[in-house]
Amino acid sequence: MKPASKFALIFLSVGVSAMALQSCSSSEAKDDKEHKEGAAAPALEAFTLEQGQLSTSIKIPGELVAFQRVDLYAKVSSFVKKLYVDVGSEVKAGQLLVTMEAPELNSQLSGAESRLKSQEAIYLSSKATYDRLLETSKTPGTVSQNDLDIAYAKQKSDLAQLDAAKASYREVGDTRNYLEIRAPFSGVISRRNVSAGAYVGPAGKGSDLPIFTLQEQKKLRLVVSIPEAYNSYLNNSSEVQFTTKSMLNQTFTAKVSRLSGALDERLRSQSIEMDVNNDNKQLLPGMVAEVAIPLTGNHTGAFVVPSKAVLNSTQGVYVIKVVNGKAVWVPVKTGRKADDKTEIFGDLALNDTIIKVASEEIRDSSAIKHINVTGAK
Repeated sequence: MKPASKFALIFLSVGVSAMALQSCSSSEAKDDKEHKEGAAAPALEAFTLEQGQLSTSIKIPGELVAFQRVDLYAKVSSFVKKLYVDVGSEVKAGQLLVTMEAPELNSQLSGAESRLKSQEAIYLSSKATYDRLLETSKTPGTVSQNDLDIAYAKQKSDLAQLDAAKASYREVGDTRNYLEIRAPFSGVISRRNVSAGAYVGPAGKGSDLPIFTLQEQKKLRLVVSIPEAYNSYLNNSSEVQFTTKSMLNQTFTAKVSRLSGALDERLRSQSIEMDVNNDNKQLLPGMVAEVAIPLTGNHTGAFVVPSKAVLNSTQGVYVIKVVNGKAVWVPVKTGRKADDKTEIFGDLALNDTIIKVASEEIRDSSAIKHINVTGAK
């Protein structure tokens, strides 16, 4: 064989071998690419939609006030004679707190008593005169009917004057009773503004401040203003818990007793009151409380889903529902949020399949090949 032919055979063998190696390499690369593409597209996690109820709470500052509170003033102009209680004194209903003196009232009472006795004597005289004339008139021709009528009218007039004198006497007596001030209910004296000898009265310098401030301490009111958005979660049977700054390690419970039934025009909130028993007197009127308001309500048409299932895009808020192997963006409105859960409202139904982690990469109407349906948690 010629040398040229040998070289041609050598080059031909090398070319065939190279082409075979390239073909094998291309086949292996294609298989590896397909394997990587299959591994890069895992199944999407989804869950079946179920009805749920989200229980959350909000913390709002409240104020503890006395169940009953009253400022005690003097009704008549007088001077303080004696104080029987002081700040911090516990008093019972009807207990005497202070006595005052007004000498002119004693004179007025004596004058009213004298007028009463005088008018009583006049009435007894006119009554006796009428009775005698009436008895005499039984004999025909002795007393004219006109004289009898005049005597009867005089008796009635004197009786009216007697009643007026009695009323005047009672009025002065009642006014003198105002010189004693008694506790209208049981409680504690929280303020005293006068001392013995001070001038007090219904008008003038002595009426600027009350003599005493009395507050009931064994029962308090917890007053809280609830924003408009949370009014639907409270009723007269709701219970709340609260703490105070002076007793952070102790939690108190109270039940809603009264709702104002209207919103404050400035704050747009409703005032609610809860009665708090305070027999041990741990709590004091005026304390600021931190109140935990439970927001537990089962709204019709509401579903509770993982927060990651809600997609907040530039076009709106959506969840991605799987229908016949395709992704469908369903617009929703969100409610409360708690513990990675969100309350949603929208065109949804029980047992709908929802993507657990919503993403804009899952386009609307796109095909979903692999899906793994699990629980909503």
